Amino acid sequence: MIPDANLILCGAISSAGGITGQAANGAGNIISTNTVDLASLSLGGNQIGDMGAGTPVIVDFNIRTAPTVGTSCEFQLIQADDPALTVNVQVLVSTGPMPIANLPAGRHVFMQWARSTTPKRYGGARIVNQGSIATFSLFAAVVADAQSQLDQIHFKGGWAIT
Repeated sequence: MIPDANLILCGAISSAGGITGQAANGAGNIISTNTVDLASLSLGGNQIGDMGAGTPVIVDFNIRTAPTVGTSCEFQLIQADDPALTVNVQVLVSTGPMPIANLPAGRHVFMQWARSTTPKRYGGARIVNQGSIATFSLFAAVVADAQSQLDQIHFKGGWAIT
């Protein structure tokens, strides 16, 4: 996967390539630091862009620091009328509550950005914590496709596979 700086929802990537997760500890709803602006009705025609049209769009939630103390976390892809993702919020897709024991550091949770019949201008992510999570951080980005663990096999240079 090659993340695009304009499609990072939670966390950041430094110029040296280091990934920093967005803190998502505490209880209740945590909104992604960044949003995706799908453009207004006045730009390029009479319809807001739809993230779910064409090739499936995947969001990769990468657990950087495992959650502790709380009960569960739920990952949601949402859309709203404002960049703060607070006005007329709609949940497009959700993982449902996931026990924190199933979210160790390094785990990837993939979700497909669902097509909406009524797309809104801004899209983003929301993490819903049950219980007061003591430590938790994650990196989330819109990616072209989900990368399996099998795709992470590295071969030494100079060798040919026949």
